[in-house]
Amino acid sequence: MSGICAERVVVVTGAGRGLGRAHALAFAAEGARVVVNDLGVGLDGTPHPDSPAARVADEIREAGGEAVAHTGDITTPEGAATLVTTALRTYGRLDTLVNNAGFLRDRMLVNLTDDDWDAVVRVHLKGHFLPLRHAAAHWRAETKAGRPPAARVVNTSSGAGLLGSLGQANYSAAKAGILALTLVAAAELARYGVQVNAIAPVARTRMTERTFAETMAAPATGFDPMAPDNVSPLVVWLGSPASAGVTGRVFEAEGGRITVMEGWRPGPTADKGARRTPAEAGETARKLLTEAEPPLPVHGT
Repeated sequence: MSGICAERVVVVTGAGRGLGRAHALAFAAEGARVVVNDLGVGLDGTPHPDSPAARVADEIREAGGEAVAHTGDITTPEGAATLVTTALRTYGRLDTLVNNAGFLRDRMLVNLTDDDWDAVVRVHLKGHFLPLRHAAAHWRAETKAGRPPAARVVNTSSGAGLLGSLGQANYSAAKAGILALTLVAAAELARYGVQVNAIAPVARTRMTERTFAETMAAPATGFDPMAPDNVSPLVVWLGSPASAGVTGRVFEAEGGRITVMEGWRPGPTADKGARRTPAEAGETARKLLTEAEPPLPVHGT
């Protein structure tokens, strides 16, 4: 390994399994000291008896790295605060935050309950916002004290956030919100030496294995394009000093493929210079649509 993250302190949320675990191990392999966060809940966010964060931290230490487990709930102000203080008290600094925690409660829209909506939006969107807010406050204080950081944040969105996904209105809305949060944070925090980017990963995890059961089976031999480990190299690079100058970007990562995603941009437009009637507005809209690129399909259609 190159040691691209040597001496950096990296926090990874939802790092007990799947993508988060792969990220934590990859950062440790590149010399980072890792705070492994995982609440240890089931796929639907309900309590689970084991402690995957401790297992991953042990795995890193057994390989010769440095890691500490954090099992707090990062969707609460207290849990998010202790996440940051764990890094500072254990290692004396914080350099990179990888927001990854999440779970699913899939339902078609007409069957989606208030609790299904609130739970998924809380863990994905609020679970990104609160750790980011606490980390940003620390980095702002460091800058004001004359110690500007080379800080990095990597947020985790999804193709569902980019295009939508049938049966996942709550998850898609939360993941789309993470993209907007990324753009705002990148603009606001640049003055404090903080770069903020997002990924939309495609990989085999607990969250995706049922959705893509037929297409995501691991091959018997050779390269496995759906392995979570394939996404981690990009995350490690974005979380390292080597990514200097890259901020406010969204990357899709799948297997050996990396794509820079391009968001909403102005398309065909028409300006009458005066108010239109509804009929005129409709006529103009239909004409513009004939000149516009068709939207990509929603996942599952």
